[in-house]
Amino acid sequence: MNHTIDARATRRGLLLVFLTAPAYAQIDRLLRGGGTPPSDAKVASGLKEALSIGTTNAVKLTGVTDGYFGNPLIKIGFPPKLRTMEKGLRLAGAGPQLDQFVLGMNRAAEKAAPAATKYFKQAILNMSFADAKGILTGGDTAATDFFRARTSADLTTEFRPHVETAMSQLEVTKQFNGLLANLQKIPFMKTESFNINDYVVQQAVNGLFVMVGQEEKKIRKDPAAQVTSLLKDVFGHR
Repeated sequence: MNHTIDARATRRGLLLVFLTAPAYAQIDRLLRGGGTPPSDAKVASGLKEALSIGTTNAVKLTGVTDGYFGNPLIKIGFPPKLRTMEKGLRLAGAGPQLDQFVLGMNRAAEKAAPAATKYFKQAILNMSFADAKGILTGGDTAATDFFRARTSADLTTEFRPHVETAMSQLEVTKQFNGLLANLQKIPFMKTESFNINDYVVQQAVNGLFVMVGQEEKKIRKDPAAQVTSLLKDVFGHR
């Protein structure tokens, strides 16, 4: 009986340690199931490995045929600002052209996505320990938020020529201009100036971050996604 009381007292003592320790130390101990926490270097290495795997998977998922078009989470639809235009064109019988146009926008995004890899790698390489600590102890998408802050501007710049080239090759811009011409034939319908390339670039970048976020959540919560021993050591037993 005395042994049972001692064990309970020990557990209470450990709980108090966790509650009064800094947040990072709490996370480390919890990740290790109460054992010796991994070193700072190991935690940082594990996190960088997780981010490398997560971003690589996100790029692989988006940078293929139907990576955007076949994924309801990130499929690029007709620009919301032009929904009135879309309705008018569909009523006028231009539905097939609209569908082809939407497919072309998604194909352009799929062609641009692989260009993100080098920027994600650079962001991981430049990550400080403070960054790693903040990501590890942050929310389910703390890493995705980190990448969004560090790479959005570069990705937007990098994606633009890829999207513009693809849009030209697939004749998406030509299709868009044709749709505008058809709209002008409809009485009382107004046309708006709209940069379709800017729209596709932004949607492509946003969609990529959605997938990075999905991959991050998997690694944090799903043991099956912790595919290396280092990931299991840092993210396991949460």
